[in-house]
Amino acid sequence: MRHPHLRYSAQAALNGVSQIFLQANPICGLLIMATIALYAPALLVGALLGLLSGTVTAWRLGYARQDIEAGLYGYNATLLGLLITLVLGTGASALLLVVLSGALSSLLQRYLLRLMREHGGPAVFTLSFVLLGWLALALAGVLDTVADARLPDPAVDGWGALGAMASGMGQVMFLGAPEAGLGLLAAILVADRRAGLWALCGSGVGVYCSLLMGLSTPQALAGLDGYNPALAALALSQVHRSALAPALGIVLAIACRLAFDRLGLAPLTMPFILACWAVALGTRLAQCRFGVRHA
Repeated sequence: MRHPHLRYSAQAALNGVSQIFLQANPICGLLIMATIALYAPALLVGALLGLLSGTVTAWRLGYARQDIEAGLYGYNATLLGLLITLVLGTGASALLLVVLSGALSSLLQRYLLRLMREHGGPAVFTLSFVLLGWLALALAGVLDTVADARLPDPAVDGWGALGAMASGMGQVMFLGAPEAGLGLLAAILVADRRAGLWALCGSGVGVYCSLLMGLSTPQALAGLDGYNPALAALALSQVHRSALAPALGIVLAIACRLAFDRLGLAPLTMPFILACWAVALGTRLAQCRFGVRHA
């Protein structure tokens, strides 16, 4: 390899994209970027700019190379780039905000990773994205418009509830089209078939629960009630071999999403994080009290 730094940089960038779905797989990352380019080209510039900002900041600050190459400093910045360009467009001020938030996400991610590793803190997941995303939206005065920006036009299409399951996968990255969700699902399946199937299951349960409870039909059919349960099921399936933990994570993510709706606060991926933290805490308490080991 004549240019090893180029290979490392490409691997870090693609892993950073795949880490949105808790994978470290360059092929998965490449397929995800291809899906964005195909179904939401307007968001591609934000995704790329955020990814580069977060990753380059980590390189320049001398963070652990293995963490950078694993993509741990790329995924939050990518999500921030997608979110900001979704809501604010691709104007100069919006792109500047993408760069700044991407760089800040690496600083915050480094702090959270240290807390997790040195002090036994909970898994960080997309917490940097959520906190900085709320801050960016609040500063822009659009904290309550994220859901509206993610509804398809028209809100209800011919795919119905089946299409909403796929849309729930896509909404992890603000892609509402069912075809985009299927593209992301294919990317996950390349990296981890079991995780991909659990993610699809979580999205389906989230969507159908919303419809059965008579909540917002356009929101449900857009997949907005599916992406947090999908992420919770995906994450927990990688830690627990039994079906109990992912199933519990799905239920908790749905409950947390309902709480955020009541509060009128953009949930982003916080319900997924809270659900995983609750399952982890419950598992730890069970181990301490009954000597039970998670399967």
